[in-house]
Amino acid sequence: MLRFIVKRILYGFLLMLGVITLVFFLFTVLPSDPARMLMGQRSDIQTEEAIRKEMGLDLPVGVQYLAYLNDLSPISWHRTDDEDSFWFLDNKDYHYVKICSFARSAIVLKAPFLRRSYQTKRPVMEILTEAFPKTALLAVVSIIFAILVGIFIGVLCAIFKDTWFDKVSLFFSVLGMSLPSFFAAILFAWVFAFLLADVTGLSMFGSLYTVDNYGSGQYLDLKNLILPAITLGIRPLAVVVELTKNSVLNVLSQDYIRTAKAKGLPYRTIIVRHTLKNALNPVVTAISGWLASLFAGAVFVEYIFDWKGMGVVIVDALDKYDFPVVMGSLLYVSVILVIINIMVDIIYGWLDPRVKA
Repeated sequence: MLRFIVKRILYGFLLMLGVITLVFFLFTVLPSDPARMLMGQRSDIQTEEAIRKEMGLDLPVGVQYLAYLNDLSPISWHRTDDEDSFWFLDNKDYHYVKICSFARSAIVLKAPFLRRSYQTKRPVMEILTEAFPKTALLAVVSIIFAILVGIFIGVLCAIFKDTWFDKVSLFFSVLGMSLPSFFAAILFAWVFAFLLADVTGLSMFGSLYTVDNYGSGQYLDLKNLILPAITLGIRPLAVVVELTKNSVLNVLSQDYIRTAKAKGLPYRTIIVRHTLKNALNPVVTAISGWLASLFAGAVFVEYIFDWKGMGVVIVDALDKYDFPVVMGSLLYVSVILVIINIMVDIIYGWLDPRVKA
């Protein structure tokens, strides 16, 4: 099992290296001028050239790429002409721990540095750290909703195969799969937060925290999570229902299930103890893949419901050509997805030992 885990971690590292390379060169070739964006309207040629030199934009692309890897790496090499100012400035952004130093250079242990926003001048990591917990909460609640409800309905569809319940569930599963996230968000907001607002008590707009009427503080408002979470969880819910149904039907046809029935075990015990564990492998795999779609769909859902997570941050950054924020968002989400996929592979290997072979 240890060898299996190490291989998955190595594959994840190589995948992240490929993502970093793709993101860097993609945004490097875009027609933009970071120096002019940093200066704004009040700019002159001398200042812009000084900023380009300070940011390393006057260097060859290959050197810029190595510098970008150096910024992202937790163990990196740096040098300066003024060691005191170097440690004062960089310790604020990088959180350095010096490993060794020589000739005004040092190998340091630090947090990854995603550089600064062109618009706000704030470190990108700081911006993403504030926004990501809201997106993570939305995605986790959505996937939990899809898993619990989807597995329950899928098992019932397998038990009551070809009945009215199975056919109605299939209809709504197909309907859920065909609805894009942005359209479902608009539809749900209109129906449950506008037409039925007096009944549901839900609002069309709102984030995790709401400012009170007097502006004296903010309070946690979890009801604003209901509509975005259900909207985002509809499509994975439909997938989980169909996968669970087909997988349970396949497992129920196996010889060891017939043996369990022949022994006189209760049908409930056969389903819970002997069927579900072996039937969940494709569901676990699908869930790991759908997490990426949840983060992608969250961009539209958050923007429509005004859920101030990474979706709003990415849309605003794209609108303002704030490329460090966009690049940092892509890498931030990529790291999380790689970690999740590694964890899912480990769970998959535990459920089915044949995967480790």
